[in-house]
Amino acid sequence: MAGRRPLIAVTGADSRFPIAWWATRFQLWLAGARARRLTPSMPPEVWHERYDGVIIGGGSDVDPKLYGGDEVAAHRLNLARDRFEVEIIRRALAKPLPILGICRGAQLINVVLGGTLYRDIRGLRRRTTNRYSFLPVKTAIATIHGRLFGMVQRLSWRINSLHRQAVKQPGKDVVVAARDLDDIVQAIELDGPHYVVGVQWHPEYLPYLAPQRRVFRALVHEARKTRPDDLEHGAAGGVRA
Repeated sequence: MAGRRPLIAVTGADSRFPIAWWATRFQLWLAGARARRLTPSMPPEVWHERYDGVIIGGGSDVDPKLYGGDEVAAHRLNLARDRFEVEIIRRALAKPLPILGICRGAQLINVVLGGTLYRDIRGLRRRTTNRYSFLPVKTAIATIHGRLFGMVQRLSWRINSLHRQAVKQPGKDVVVAARDLDDIVQAIELDGPHYVVGVQWHPEYLPYLAPQRRVFRALVHEARKTRPDDLEHGAAGGVRA
């Protein structure tokens, strides 16, 4: 792995203007990695490439049926993407590959691990605004001295806010790593040796803040540990749709 930029798979929706993808790709480049965009419509051949880590990106709401939620209240769903990314997460967990979930990605990781979500958190806010913002208008506060605390190197840090769902009940071996001033979950981690981190905000849009750059740097650091011979054989050796 020395001297080679790790290759990170970055999932997202099929979009003509994938702003989040470009922002994530830039952050990964700053952190010393290469990025490959993966969407539900892409052919399975894209998974024959070796990947050293996975980012599950942000976007539409997670289908409530996946966690026993209210189907009637569903909003902005992308069922094809749900199926696609659920499979990616499962395979990355089984490999294992280091995983970073961003916003929807963090929520979906929690659901795959048996957790539940708040379908709409707007009624839960008392001390913070429901206004969406790409700017760091909210504060995340570390709840444990875990992986996230180690990477941002602070007890609290500024975050942006572009979501209406959030983690409710953590899944199996999932621990809450940060909350906001309304006690809403802002980050999760998987307990144990496997590197799985989910953040509710969008660090890809905050490259000018050192703690946000460290989120990607930590993933790339873990990806450098991935053994190439673990990733050689298609579905058995890498994440594959």
